[in-house]
Amino acid sequence: MIVLARISDVDLDVAAHVNAVAAPDAGATALFVGTVRDNDPDARGQVVELEYSAHPDSERILREIAERVDRPGVRIAVSHRVGRLPVGGVAIVAAVSSVHRGDAFDLDRDLVETVKAELPIWKKQIESDGSHTWVGLGRVAT
Repeated sequence: MIVLARISDVDLDVAAHVNAVAAPDAGATALFVGTVRDNDPDARGQVVELEYSAHPDSERILREIAERVDRPGVRIAVSHRVGRLPVGGVAIVAAVSSVHRGDAFDLDRDLVETVKAELPIWKKQIESDGSHTWVGLGRVAT
């Protein structure tokens, strides 16, 4: 069951995602929190900030991705941030609850990897010297 699939221009609430997937029959909750780091292989120097931009259909596509990994007895809450984020800022939260931990772990990883590969969100990496690099511009919405 998809309980949350959202693109947000405000800070993501990790606890709200965990609470959204909580249920009496859930014996496990797997959580992924992706944060902005100060380095990247595409950067020439230190990253100080990211600016995320999203295709207008990104929220619909995020929901479709969540629906593809959904299984009976599972609850999914996933959000991706857009806008400017400092180092340490939360860019993505994915929470999956299930009766068993293996399902929660596996589905949460599948969800995050698919979002990373398919969601039409692009990031502009701003470096300490003021230069910037775009990442993900090759993706287009379907």
